Amino acid sequence: MASIARKNLFEDIPRFLVAQAGIMFAVSLVTIQTGILNGFTRSTALLIDQSSADLWVGSEDMLQLEVTLPMPLQNLVTARQVKGVARAEALMIRTGLWRSSSGSIEPVRIYGFDPKGQLLAANWKFISGDLAKLDAPYTVLIDRASRNTLDLQDVGNTGKIGSLPANLVGIVADTQSIASSAYIFTSLENANAYGTAGLTSSLNCRLTGDDIKCLNSFATLPDNQPTNIPPPKALSFTDPITYILVKAKPGQDLQDLKQRLAKQLSGTRVYTQAEIADKTRTYWKSRTGVGFILGLGSVVGIIVGMVVVSQILYSSVADHIKEFGTLKAMGASDWVIAGIITEQALWMAILGYLPSMALCVGLGFWTMSAKGIMILITPATAIGILGVTIIMCVGSAMFAIQKVTRVDPAIVFKA
Repeated sequence: MASIARKNLFEDIPRFLVAQAGIMFAVSLVTIQTGILNGFTRSTALLIDQSSADLWVGSEDMLQLEVTLPMPLQNLVTARQVKGVARAEALMIRTGLWRSSSGSIEPVRIYGFDPKGQLLAANWKFISGDLAKLDAPYTVLIDRASRNTLDLQDVGNTGKIGSLPANLVGIVADTQSIASSAYIFTSLENANAYGTAGLTSSLNCRLTGDDIKCLNSFATLPDNQPTNIPPPKALSFTDPITYILVKAKPGQDLQDLKQRLAKQLSGTRVYTQAEIADKTRTYWKSRTGVGFILGLGSVVGIIVGMVVVSQILYSSVADHIKEFGTLKAMGASDWVIAGIITEQALWMAILGYLPSMALCVGLGFWTMSAKGIMILITPATAIGILGVTIIMCVGSAMFAIQKVTRVDPAIVFKA
């Protein structure tokens, strides 16, 4: 019976190619939508995943990593004195407006941390540059996905955040969230200065008679240090920070340490690395509607695939109705007939799934390297899509099977 299924499938090559194109479109749509959703939600917590901190101390009102309330730097001193804490470091998150050397502007998210620390950047993958240079005034790191956005291609390029200069000293990979503005990484002192810097135009203009003359004021010294701009001030205990990253001592129970930290630091809540990552991803996936929109696209893909497959199979059965009538006249049961059509549907599923999955994986590599957009296709996702494809094709075959089971074997003897 297997030969009959393959014969019916490959008998009309143009029809077969049309069917496979429809299945490939449906599978690709479902895979890409699911991959974008997975990549989107994963990217929102990449910084958390790559950190070496066991615990994150944040505001009790925190919604997700970038939406929270500040706390005073004094809390860092208090956290370091809590029993069981091996190391504690501050993380400061600010917003700013980036102005490239060409004059274009972009909103940015500024992350300030201790360049000599061990908890945030220890696992980062550097494309170029050096983390140690971040100690210098007005120096920054960026993710490679933001190079075009910020017009920063190589170490040594410059820009401005507000009215202050920014000199690029390093480029890292796989830290940028798809959901956020471009990330700028710098020292705590620089981040504090950038966060309070006023916004100025990159042009100095003056009225001369009836004409307005403007001069570019983006001036730097040969070593890329700004002219007449004082270095950022040292932080005081009252300056706001966003999180405290904590490394527990070996053998320390994290739940006990969470309770001690929360007791000592009023108005805060303590999260494990997994908890704060899950909270951030859940926020973006559930509360922003992103999951619903991308899920809706997957459903549309499945519907399109089912319509294409069901029409192709139904048409194939209609063209071979006398052959199926002959089989029934010879004593073949409805189960045997259904098996032929089901196998034909399985062949269509496999032959449509394999090239579309290869296409999606290749597309994922390209979007990540060229655009910094992660289309995450895990083995579990690939297996799940295969299951959906099989269900889609076999489910579509039910319409054709119903037509065959109602065939009267006497049709063979009709003119």
